[in-house]
Amino acid sequence: MKTMLQDKELTLYLSGDIDHHSAREIRETADGLVNEMQPRVLKLNFADVGFMDSSGIGLIMGRYRTMQLYGGDLRVTDVPDSLRRIMELSGLNALDVIV
Repeated sequence: MKTMLQDKELTLYLSGDIDHHSAREIRETADGLVNEMQPRVLKLNFADVGFMDSSGIGLIMGRYRTMQLYGGDLRVTDVPDSLRRIMELSGLNALDVIV
């Protein structure tokens, strides 16, 4: 997973499929980086994600809560149309995190 920190905004470039196994790895990496860098904004870039199950929704919601605890914001960016529909049906659009 590629990462970039710029102006207190940490971007994680996700790729491949997000399922139970990969979501755990992403969660551990993201939480470690957020704890270490304490960014103002955490961006999860989904441009190269082809599939996501409910573990991906849990991943997003968990990072939302983590960023709230740090007083920061979460943004989900570059979401393919097929995944955007899943995110909207799960209610993530109510959190106003999908850009």
